[in-house]
Amino acid sequence: MACLRESERRPIDTRRRSSYDSPMPEINTFLTFNNQAEEAARFYTSIFPNSKITRVTHYPDLGPQSPQTPGSVMTVEFTLDGRTFTALNGGPQFTFSQGFSIAVLCDTQQQVDEYWDKFVAAGGTPVACGWITDHFGVSWQIDP
Repeated sequence: MACLRESERRPIDTRRRSSYDSPMPEINTFLTFNNQAEEAARFYTSIFPNSKITRVTHYPDLGPQSPQTPGSVMTVEFTLDGRTFTALNGGPQFTFSQGFSIAVLCDTQQQVDEYWDKFVAAGGTPVACGWITDHFGVSWQIDP
């Protein structure tokens, strides 16, 4: 990405892979927030076990026409129990809808209650049984 500082760029893997080397590329959930990417990643990683923020990038100076402040957080990469997510601060033109949700498949009712209670305590809005919209606008399905 041209917007990243040299120190924030990932090395490019130049090895050619055949279609037989990997049956499926890595799939990453990409969430675009107004300006709450880091706050959301910190909240999500606090809820789920084996979760952490793995990388934060910052906006460079994109010129006077850019709505983004140089040095402010651009992306936050994080894992939720080993699953990769990226959060981007993209501006107010991006919003979430209930047409997309993240499903959390729980083993026990105790897990369902624990996750549900954490979302509600942070300001989440219940939508239906097992379905909640968090205080950032992201929809979740907490399923037994």
